[in-house]
Amino acid sequence: MKVSIGKAARELGVSPETLRRWEAAGKIRPERTPGGHRRYDLATLYGLVPRHPQPQDRITIAYARVSSHDQKTDLDRQVALLEAFCAANGWRCEVIRDLGSGLNYHKRGLRELIRRICTGQVGRLVITHKDRLLRFGSELVFSLCEHFGTEVVIINASEEASFEEELVQDVLEIVTVFSARLYGSRSRKNREVMRRLKEAADAICPEDSPGSG
Repeated sequence: MKVSIGKAARELGVSPETLRRWEAAGKIRPERTPGGHRRYDLATLYGLVPRHPQPQDRITIAYARVSSHDQKTDLDRQVALLEAFCAANGWRCEVIRDLGSGLNYHKRGLRELIRRICTGQVGRLVITHKDRLLRFGSELVFSLCEHFGTEVVIINASEEASFEEELVQDVLEIVTVFSARLYGSRSRKNREVMRRLKEAADAICPEDSPGSG
């Protein structure tokens, strides 16, 4: 079946520009109409792009993250909430637990999640809050989900933090990362920096301690 560049791109889940790059690289050779328009053979193109699993074969993944080992209780609480939410909706889920800063793009669990989304295995992603994925850049993961047909469910999407709370969380994440690199995570100077910062953070938001990662 010969189709236009727009339909071929939609069928494969790629952009028209990707098809043009493949043509320039010699990977494909579309036919041309008398008017000069490209026409692609779908059977040939399907051999270039792995087909996604059928919807019934795709899984629900629940992703939970905390920043440090001393937040194990919070991690367990996240997992329990995710499992209960999925069960209430009739979804069998697999839980990915992750440990590390929301500024860290190289966390093992996050990399595994992205790999599986990009191979079409994940039909649904469930998280408690948007920043469980990343403090900055979670929209990039959501864009991948949209591209690969993965539904995103955020349990507490309506619970938006105040400006002060978000500022405190961001500052703590940044200082934790850089102070650990500069002084060593167990050094006395690092602990003193963190103690003072947390005291300042508590002064801004005393009712909502910013230790949840």
